[in-house]
Amino acid sequence: MTIRGSLAINIGKIAQWGLQTFTKGGTSLPGKLAVKLDPDVLQHLSENFDVVIITGTNGKTLTTSLTYHVLQQKFPHILTNPTGANMEQGIISSFLEGYSRKVKKERAFAVLEVDEASLVKVTKFIKPKVIVNTNVFRDQMDRFGEIYTIYQKMVDGAALAPDAVILANGDSPIFNSKELVNKQIYFGFNHEPDGDTLAHYNTDGVLCPKCQHILRYKFNTYSNLGKYYCAHCDFKRPELAYAVTKVDKLTHKSSSFEIDGHPFHTNVAGLYNVYNALAAYSVGKHFGLTPEEIQAGFSAAQQKFGRQETITVDDKEIILNLIKNPVGLNQVIDLLNYEEEPFSVVSILNDRPADGTDVSWIWDGNYEKFLDFDIPKVTVSGIRQKELTLRMKVAGIPEEKLEVLPEITDVIKAFKKAPTKKIYVMATYTAVLQLRKELANQGYIAERMK
Repeated sequence: MTIRGSLAINIGKIAQWGLQTFTKGGTSLPGKLAVKLDPDVLQHLSENFDVVIITGTNGKTLTTSLTYHVLQQKFPHILTNPTGANMEQGIISSFLEGYSRKVKKERAFAVLEVDEASLVKVTKFIKPKVIVNTNVFRDQMDRFGEIYTIYQKMVDGAALAPDAVILANGDSPIFNSKELVNKQIYFGFNHEPDGDTLAHYNTDGVLCPKCQHILRYKFNTYSNLGKYYCAHCDFKRPELAYAVTKVDKLTHKSSSFEIDGHPFHTNVAGLYNVYNALAAYSVGKHFGLTPEEIQAGFSAAQQKFGRQETITVDDKEIILNLIKNPVGLNQVIDLLNYEEEPFSVVSILNDRPADGTDVSWIWDGNYEKFLDFDIPKVTVSGIRQKELTLRMKVAGIPEEKLEVLPEITDVIKAFKKAPTKKIYVMATYTAVLQLRKELANQGYIAERMK
């Protein structure tokens, strides 16, 4: 390592120690300092680690957590970026925290969530063993553009690490649409008998990349995912190396299912989270773990920031869900099907850069489904509360059930007065941060940096 690299690492670690000792922490500043001193610092930090990168639109944070806990069952030294700081500076900071010159390559792993647009910046320095592609959905149009633009960024990033194996969601047509320099291994669902159906008419990514006809499905799990095929050419889902073979039980708090005939259970709900578990399973199997070790990792994984996070406010149970695009929103709404107790809903929409400044995606969200449930109150807040209020009215929410609140402090007051014990919160990224900060100020949770 160069003198410049050593200096950058030492200064970064000192900054990290100071922030953790004298403030509430911080995820990106030490990385910013280190990379300013040495633009190649990430290469130096990662050179003794076997790296697994998790990228894609939805599911990165939970898949990273599950994968970390799975691999931890076998490997003694492993680091990750648990707060979801998934751009270059945050990843550098994660390495700074876990860096030790005593680490030997055969014992050191890093499981990293990486923003899909930042992948090309990360793989310039890190040469991962495995890259996991979770999915590609329309997200933050102001930043990413269409799904094909997002995927091209992922392809370009992977190409800088040509020896990396890509574990890709085989149920996503886009991951089978290009020839790559990387070896690809696929995972997906084989839990239903073959039929014949189409995806919902308001779904992206369902055109055959070869002949541009609309794809059909032997079965469709959600959005554009499933056992797809083209009736006009030979394009179809590739062979799966790892597959969900049975879905036993889905509740509002957990999921029981089988992968390759082995039973598994996770304490997270929703079919979309079964995909995340399947991705983590695929990584575990790739590195030689047994189904029993993988289940132990699933059991050890903790509740993640804003992902079905449960917070108690007086006598109320708040279930906090991060939303950022229509596919993710619709999957959260679908979770309400499993709820057996009365509940209220709070939706908070911000448009800061970290949220995405284009909020037109709310019109693709299935808010109309709220009418299928006996929801006594729907509360709306956030910077773009006016647009969200209009969306709720168009969805048919009666005005007497609709409450509009300007401030986060008002939302917390509304929690305490809610007509139900359970309250489902659907909030964009910075809204989750605001809400958690105010809950910490009022003593309901411990504040954490993200």
